[in-house]
Amino acid sequence: MAVRGGGSADLLVIFGITGDLARKMTFRALYRLERRRLLKCPILGVASDEISLEALVNRAREAIRASGEVFDERVFARLAKRLSYLHGDVTDEALYLSLAEQIGSDRCCLYYLEMPPALFAPIVENLGKAGLLERSRVAVEKPFGHDLASARELNSRLRAVLSEEQILRVDHFLGKQPVVELEYLRFANQALVELWDRQSISEIHITMAEDFGVDDRGTFYDAVGALRDVVQNHLLQVLALVAMEPPVGPSADDLNDKKAEVFRAMPAMDPARYVRGQYRGYTEVPGVAADSQTETFVALRTEIDNWRWVGVPIFLRAGKALPVKVTEVRLFLHRTPALAFLPSPTRVAPNQLVLRIDPDPGMRLQLSARGSRSWQDVHLDSSFAEDLGEPVRPYERLLHAGLIGDHQLFAREDSIEETWRIVQPLLDRPGQVHPYEPGSWGPQAAQSLQRDHHGWREPWLPKSKRS
Repeated sequence: MAVRGGGSADLLVIFGITGDLARKMTFRALYRLERRRLLKCPILGVASDEISLEALVNRAREAIRASGEVFDERVFARLAKRLSYLHGDVTDEALYLSLAEQIGSDRCCLYYLEMPPALFAPIVENLGKAGLLERSRVAVEKPFGHDLASARELNSRLRAVLSEEQILRVDHFLGKQPVVELEYLRFANQALVELWDRQSISEIHITMAEDFGVDDRGTFYDAVGALRDVVQNHLLQVLALVAMEPPVGPSADDLNDKKAEVFRAMPAMDPARYVRGQYRGYTEVPGVAADSQTETFVALRTEIDNWRWVGVPIFLRAGKALPVKVTEVRLFLHRTPALAFLPSPTRVAPNQLVLRIDPDPGMRLQLSARGSRSWQDVHLDSSFAEDLGEPVRPYERLLHAGLIGDHQLFAREDSIEETWRIVQPLLDRPGQVHPYEPGSWGPQAAQSLQRDHHGWREPWLPKSKRS
């Protein structure tokens, strides 16, 4: 008997193929997979737009060209031959009868739901009623619920139709090269293994800054906010990879077990250690309520109460309309004693280890050396693109993993519920929203979280981004 959701997919079905995600990410990812000859199956797009296949192919061509990808007409021609299209209302059972008639019931499909989260469960339930899930997998984009209760409800509805092995929960941060590399950097290098605990590390800072506002996503964003949009998922998933113990084996469950242990060791966050901000002008964005209290910036302090990390403060911040676009993890090592052998004994700045996730992924080790007059920083930098070659893009990596049935890069439900548990007090008691100027580093109140600590540092930027 076939294993449910096992094996490589022989058909990719994309619900919402005419939407923004397909235009911005999916078509480019499929093109790159085709270029590397990793696509092995046909692709069926499903959406409500009543358009021809030719129009869909043209949309794909335009999206790939607009992405900046080097365009090869021969590669695109191979991709175009894989495409077909079915239009219909995803809430109408007739669509699924048409789908079943078109593809049959014995396919090993990957159904990729590029749809609003409210439609995840209805689509899956309709696929089940039509007998289209027996050997297939379903990929769903975050957010997975909007709080702990809704996340549990969504999981209950999905699990009524699917096994856990059939569900792929997509968080595109888990497909980013430096996030994938974290496991190797930490555990394959003895020099880092010896540094990676509370004996050496005094603080952990994680920043996700965007230099643009909400733009045309006001209606979506105003119902979500920065905490739900990027902290509960992206940043906590990265923190788990930074903090976890080494997995005991190569399977997805081996990795997810260790990530789940980190989340279980984290207490629920304290609203007294949480600052929310909103950039001036946000309420003028179309779709945003005039009296909106939705945050576009968050800063918070948390901790991990286990043997490796107890006593190490962890600071997270994320926001829109900040000075630069950058995502980084910064580890501060403990200070040395005063350097008594110098003519004027002094304490130097602590060493730092920085992993830049975006843009231009890389790693920096910041050391101290004595210059002509006093100590100064010395940076040992690695650019992953230069040292490791052209990176696989996140959606390219995630789509391929979904097609071949590799669960390593997808979030598991127990971890998702734990992250909602961790942030739930901040949702229940969010506190006031502090205004901040676009182009600043958020409200001044965010600095108070780090009183008696190192304070936020200017991010490490690629040379091309430095002013």
